[in-house]
Amino acid sequence: MEETNATTTNYQTSYAPPVQPPVTVGDWVVTILITAIPLVGIIMLFVWAFSGGTNVSKANWAKAMLIWALIGIVLGVLFWGALASIFMANY
Repeated sequence: MEETNATTTNYQTSYAPPVQPPVTVGDWVVTILITAIPLVGIIMLFVWAFSGGTNVSKANWAKAMLIWALIGIVLGVLFWGALASIFMANY
């Protein structure tokens, strides 16, 4: 009779996402320059945040900038609303 070796080998497969190259300093300079343009900057933040071909670092940065912009808008509306109500109460 033949002896069979009944040991099984467990192979663990790794499904790590591919590593993306880092965003260079020159890319960041161009990115910040584009976001400084009033209307184009907001549109590009949405493009970078939600398009599939953007580097993960830049996409996360764009999402964070959109969150900060939203916070700034909310605080600005609250501030100017409070200021307007103070002036209206005096007249």
